[in-house]
Amino acid sequence: MLEAVARAGCEAIGENRVAEAEAKLAELGRLGVRWHMVGHLQRNKAGRAIHTFDVIESVDSVRLARRLNAEAEKAERLSVPILVQVNAGGERQKSGLEPAQLVDAIGEMLDLGRIGVGGLMTMAPFTAEERVLRRTFATARECLARCQAELSGFDGRTLSMGMSNDFEIAVEEGSTEVRLGTVLLGERPEVRWT
Repeated sequence: MLEAVARAGCEAIGENRVAEAEAKLAELGRLGVRWHMVGHLQRNKAGRAIHTFDVIESVDSVRLARRLNAEAEKAERLSVPILVQVNAGGERQKSGLEPAQLVDAIGEMLDLGRIGVGGLMTMAPFTAEERVLRRTFATARECLARCQAELSGFDGRTLSMGMSNDFEIAVEEGSTEVRLGTVLLGERPEVRWT
């Protein structure tokens, strides 16, 4: 499937788990596309992520950004493009910085030499309730605008939001990048990767 996706002209492949991406890359190679980490990243896997992914979209803390920066230095990788995950829906079970913390946190990340903050990422609550989805996506859009206005040196323009169940609303609310899996490839099979 991934080979077909690359041949069809998709420019990026997103993966939720480091081990799964490593296994696919070992089997398929890079396929001429960028590989994005879109799932929660634990700090203890930051070094592996640096070697595996072109972009890390799920940076949910300054601590993780610092760890990625240190791992990039060790790997002699000049720049690691990241997106900062904002918990725009206010869900306790979701990762991401709270909107009120965002400007200060990104300000700290901008001082890290090997991290390039390209914008924000958010995940909306899993609901069909349009009002909730629009509010979440609008909050993320407003957060990006606030960071652009208040942080000198921040030129992030990417707003990664919207998945198979809500991408149309996300685009209407300003998304510049959507993460589509199920709508393109069908339901995800249950596979365990180490």
